[in-house]
Amino acid sequence: MLSTFHSRIRARHESFPVHLSQAALAEQIGCDERTILNIENDRGNPKFEVLCQIIAYLHIPADQIFHTATATDGLKKQKLLLMLQECNEQEVAEILPAIEYLLALIHKRGNSNE
Repeated sequence: MLSTFHSRIRARHESFPVHLSQAALAEQIGCDERTILNIENDRGNPKFEVLCQIIAYLHIPADQIFHTATATDGLKKQKLLLMLQECNEQEVAEILPAIEYLLALIHKRGNSNE
């Protein structure tokens, strides 16, 4: 379960929209900076309470941590989802048509290559 946890935390931490140091993340969730360092370097197991605070603060879907089937999503997909989660409703309304258009183009190109 936690074998991919450290890499997910590190990847999400590094792709967070605003640069967030390990010290700042630790301060935000109320733990020691060494705890974040140890988690990102796959040393030890965090307390459940700390784990919950980290995944909530970094907007990591819990199923990616606790269900290995969904843990195989690529980091680029995670980054895209994080960016969308940070959008307000107006931004989503403006982005959605562009995404739909791009996906239609990609799917059309994919079908023509078959």
